[in-house]
Amino acid sequence: MKLEKNEKSLIFSSTEIPDVFFTEYMCEANGDCIKVYLCMLFLSKYDKDIKLNDLSKKLNIPLNNIQTALAFWEEKGVLTKKMNGYILNDLQEIELHKLYSPNLTLSAEDVQKNEESKYRAKAIECINNMYFQGVMSPAWYSDIDLWFKKYEFDEQVMISLFDYCFNKSALHKNYVTAVADAWHKSNIKTYEDLEAYSSKQEKLAKMKKEIAKKLGRYNPLTQFEDAFIEKWILDYNYDLKIINIALKKTTSKANPSFDYLDKLISDWHDRNLKTEEDVNNFLSKMKQKKKNVKQLEKQTNYNNYEQRNYDNLDNLYANKKVN
Repeated sequence: MKLEKNEKSLIFSSTEIPDVFFTEYMCEANGDCIKVYLCMLFLSKYDKDIKLNDLSKKLNIPLNNIQTALAFWEEKGVLTKKMNGYILNDLQEIELHKLYSPNLTLSAEDVQKNEESKYRAKAIECINNMYFQGVMSPAWYSDIDLWFKKYEFDEQVMISLFDYCFNKSALHKNYVTAVADAWHKSNIKTYEDLEAYSSKQEKLAKMKKEIAKKLGRYNPLTQFEDAFIEKWILDYNYDLKIINIALKKTTSKANPSFDYLDKLISDWHDRNLKTEEDVNNFLSKMKQKKKNVKQLEKQTNYNNYEQRNYDNLDNLYANKKVN
């Protein structure tokens, strides 16, 4: 696919200069260097081929000064010399790489920090290429740098964050920030932490689906119902075997509620019942206790019945007429 530029008259065209040129480069350059850079920036838009002598005449600058200016910009990394000319590099990209390049004149500790930043720069470049087709907005760079510092994610976690949001078709800053906050609250910093978290979330999703199925709930669970299940699994550390015991107790109910299940399961947790065996033993004891109570009630009723019969006989004899 070939894309053609809609050529405009020079009167309507413009040449954009990055703000970083004014903040980082212009103060170090003399007037001739600035004139050379601006002219080359303008000509690069049109892929013009110009000789140094012509450039000298056009700018009214001596040839030696032109060569000095080119050497100055090449040293700063603004220009890259090729066999047949120069390439103007992206000033914003240069400054980004400066943030993540180690300075060997710093202390060993600072060098180590900058060495780590070099890997971060590679991660950002990977994110740019994989999820933004190489045209990521400059604003993302500062945001990613901020997230590295705020959440202390390693490079693989940061890439995984963008991969997750990209697969959710939600690659916008509000959503990315929300996911990053959630991961941070779950103490995710390394890729190993993320794998453990993902495994737990996958297990949780399966258990939610299984519980909903056994309750005959085929519509999505509500936020509050999700919270109940997460409490049983994450806070109480109960597995599906224990929850199944509670689910079986709902078979006699027409519309079993999560409130009923939560009261039942929370009672087990409050009694420090931790395993399936603990719960079953507790329920067996409760069953036996109820059985004993019923037997006691039955026996008490029987004794009362006998006593009443005896009293009736006494009354009978007591009321009998004497001849």
